[in-house]
Amino acid sequence: MKILLDIKDSKAAFFMEVLKNFSFVKATKLTESKAEFLEEFKEAVDEVKLAKQGKTELQSAREFLNELED
Repeated sequence: MKILLDIKDSKAAFFMEVLKNFSFVKATKLTESKAEFLEEFKEAVDEVKLAKQGKTELQSAREFLNELED
C-alpha cells in the first residue's frame, strides 16, 4: 500500500527518522512538483469516479481543446 502524507517541513526530518526504524516501511521523499502532480491526478480520478456515479458531468475533449485556444 502506498500512502501520500503532507508533513510540515519542521517535522519532516523527525518523521522520516521514525519511519526508518520500521523494516517494513520504505519512505521516499517526493519533489514538490511530483507531489503536486500526484495531488492533481488524484483529483482527476475522483472527478471521473463522480462522473461515473452520475454526480457530476465531465467536459468533452472538444470543449477542453476550445478552452486551450482561448
